[in-house]
Amino acid sequence: MFKLLISRFFQGLLTLFVLITITFFLVRAMPGSPYTSEKAIPKHILDEMNAYTGFDKPVHVQYGRYLKNLIIHQDLGIMFKKDGVKVYEIIRDSFPVSLALGMASMVIAMMVGIPTGVIAAVKKNTPTDFACLSFAMLGICLPSFVIGPSLAVGSLQIQAINVAGWSSPTDWILPAVTLGMINAAYLARLSRGGMLDVLSQDYIRTAKAKGVPEYKIIIRHTLRGGLIPAVAFVSPAFAGMISGSFVIETIFQVPGMGQHFVNAVTDREFFLIQGLVLFYGFLIVGANLLADLAQIALNPRLR
Repeated sequence: MFKLLISRFFQGLLTLFVLITITFFLVRAMPGSPYTSEKAIPKHILDEMNAYTGFDKPVHVQYGRYLKNLIIHQDLGIMFKKDGVKVYEIIRDSFPVSLALGMASMVIAMMVGIPTGVIAAVKKNTPTDFACLSFAMLGICLPSFVIGPSLAVGSLQIQAINVAGWSSPTDWILPAVTLGMINAAYLARLSRGGMLDVLSQDYIRTAKAKGVPEYKIIIRHTLRGGLIPAVAFVSPAFAGMISGSFVIETIFQVPGMGQHFVNAVTDREFFLIQGLVLFYGFLIVGANLLADLAQIALNPRLR
């Protein structure tokens, strides 16, 4: 197991290196520059600005300089249109909001999705199963820009719930429910599939033949193996939640990370794009490593 974790760790480092390399050269291939604007900048001033930021150097020199600052100084770069605000400050200020939203959404997703999938598997081919599958299919097929506004319109009748903002705990409800229900649908499908696979095993049939109560079979023998697919999904999904969802953050005016990414592309903020992509990649790699650990703990055969 230790060798597996070491292997996953170095695979993660290689993934981050490839990710930041591809992102760097794709960003440099974008038309225009961070200084592109409607107002024309005199050429001598533009040359001075490019010299200051290193944009007057060849791309491979810029790449080497960026890696050096990133690895040695842990410097993600600066913003160009916000008076030199550092990228890590943008991430530092917006990440707690996305983290709070992601944690609330994941709690909702697990509390709704996993029980729904378990109940659907236990009640296979019954109206209860079909109802659970319909819920899961609805959550998977409907995009967030449909679910979000629908909940917002419905909540207008409830004065205690705010439709937009992030100033009070009640502001968390709608964006957390929207993001949580989407992932709850996937968890329900995965939980149902995993549970059905375990319920078809010989040792489960043997336990039933011996007269073991159904609830004991579900709790003691089925959940541990049946939830492995859901566990594998939870960690990467959580990383995606806390990295920010631009659509949901825009609908409900949540000041998280998602909005910064799209604004960075629009404003050609090269360093901010690279920093957010690297941070998101770090979250995904870390989440996958945690998912591997969870699967090893649940599945003795992996050990």
